[in-house]
Amino acid sequence: MCENCGCGEANEANTEKTLEEKVKDTIETIREGLQSHGGDVELVSIDEDNTVKVRLQGACQGCPGAAMTMKMGIEKMLKEKVPEIKEVVAVD
Repeated sequence: MCENCGCGEANEANTEKTLEEKVKDTIETIREGLQSHGGDVELVSIDEDNTVKVRLQGACQGCPGAAMTMKMGIEKMLKEKVPEIKEVVAVD
């Protein structure tokens, strides 16, 4: 990093991820576990109040444990990795 021209500062600013990028990256890590059991999750949207909407897919759709997967799995991991997240909800 060069202190004379500040080029290091520009690089640091470029590596700062947006909320959406952080959520997408975290969902990608979650997807691996779900896919290993025949399920999947898709990011639908992020509301202005930082509520994340996702769609469960594959074996996760209609699964009796889907609500537990949402709150104790997906939401918990997202809030740990992206503390700005208010809530995670499933949509159809």
